[in-house]
Amino acid sequence: MKAQLKQTVFSFLLLGLFIAWMPLQAENDSHYFSVNGVVKDKSNNKKLEFVTVSIPGTNIGTVTNDDGEFTLKIKDSLKVNQIELSRVGYYSQKISVNGNNIDNQTFYLNANPKVLNEIVVKSWNDPAALVLEAIKRIEKNYSNNPSLLTGFYRETAKKGRNYINISEAIINIYKTEYSKDAYSDRVNIYKGRKLLSEKASDTLAVKLLGGPNLSINADFVKNPEVLFDQETMYDYKFKMEMPTAINDRPQFVVSFEPQVILPYPLFNGKLYIDQETLAFTSAEFSLDMKDRNKVTEVILKQKPRGLRFKPEEVSFLVNYQLRNGKAHLNYIRNEIRFKCDWKRRLFATNYTVMSEMVVTESKGQNVAAIPRKESFNANESLSDKVMSFYDENFWGSYNIIEPTESLDSAVKKLKKQREN
Repeated sequence: MKAQLKQTVFSFLLLGLFIAWMPLQAENDSHYFSVNGVVKDKSNNKKLEFVTVSIPGTNIGTVTNDDGEFTLKIKDSLKVNQIELSRVGYYSQKISVNGNNIDNQTFYLNANPKVLNEIVVKSWNDPAALVLEAIKRIEKNYSNNPSLLTGFYRETAKKGRNYINISEAIINIYKTEYSKDAYSDRVNIYKGRKLLSEKASDTLAVKLLGGPNLSINADFVKNPEVLFDQETMYDYKFKMEMPTAINDRPQFVVSFEPQVILPYPLFNGKLYIDQETLAFTSAEFSLDMKDRNKVTEVILKQKPRGLRFKPEEVSFLVNYQLRNGKAHLNYIRNEIRFKCDWKRRLFATNYTVMSEMVVTESKGQNVAAIPRKESFNANESLSDKVMSFYDENFWGSYNIIEPTESLDSAVKKLKKQREN
C-alpha cells in the first residue's frame, strides 16, 4: 500500500507533446497599492530567496524569488501600516508602509545566531522521539477547521539554460482539517497563462502532470505518505543538528536519511521543529539517488521510444507559517533535474523542471469544498488548461511570486518567438 501511495504522490513527469490551451477570463482591481523591492543579508549584501513577506495579523502574503525580489499588493480597504519579512535563520523585520506605492526598495535582514539552551537540547537527545512527538501533536498544532486557500503557482521547464515552458496560475486550494487525511483536499484553477517554446530544435517537450496539486501532495504534515508517519518513520535514521530560528522562534533541526532498502526510493533531508509547540515549521528533502532506476519508476510516466532518461535530483522545500497559535501551509518548491539522450548519440541534454506555490490568502470559516468535477486532475497538465501570455497586468490585484531576471528575459524571448 505504501508503494502505491508513493506512486500516486510522485508520478507526475510526462515526456511528450504539448497540445491546446483553454482561455480564461482575467480580472483587475485598481484599489490597491504595492510594495516592491529586494531583500538582502545585512552582513554580506547577499540577496535572500524564500523570504516570507506578509501583512501581520492577516493571511495575506508572498515570498521572494531566487533574486530576493518581491512585490506585495495590498488592498486600500485593509488600511495596512506594516509588512513583515521573515526567513529561516534571520530576525524578522517589520517595515512601515503608508498606503503609497513603494518601488525598488532594498530591505535588509540580520542573521539570527540564536541557539537553543543546552539543557533543552539534551532533553531531546533522541531525535526520533522528538519527530514522533511532533507527529502526535499535528492535530493540536494545525487547523481544526476546513480552509480555502488562494495561492500562486508557477512551473517552468528548461532545456539546458533555455526555458521551453512557463506556466502560471492563481489557484484555489480546499483543505480539510489536519486531523483528516488529504483524500478530500482539492485544487482548481481560477486563472492562468502559459508560454511554450516554438523552436524546431525543441523536439522533446516536458509535461508536469498534476502540477498545481503540489499544494496537496507535498504538504507532508497533511499528507504523511510523502515522507513518513508514526509507523514508517523507523525506515529512517535521525540526527540532531545545530538549532536555528524562524520568525525569532527557536527551532530544533533534525536531519534524516534512509536506513532500510524498500521497493521505492526514500528521502534525505532536514526537519525544522518549533521548540515551544513542537510544530513542523519547515522541511527540506530530496529523493535518495542511490538507485536511479527506482527514482525513474516513480517520476517518469511516459517517454518516446529510444530516449534514455537519467534522473539527477528530485528535491522539495515546504514551509509553514505560525499564525494565531496554529501553523499554516505557506510555501512549497519542487525541483527535478534529469538528463536525456537518444541512443547512438554522444551527448546528453540537461533538463530542469521547477514548480513552486505560495499561499497568498486564506479563509478558515464557512468554506465550501471544491467539487471533484471542478478539481484539477492528477493526470492533467497545467499547460493544457490555460491560455497564452498576453498582457503585463494579467494578475491585477492578485499577489504572485515575482519572476526572476532570467525568467523575465525568457518571457520576452518566447513572446518574440510567437510574434515572428
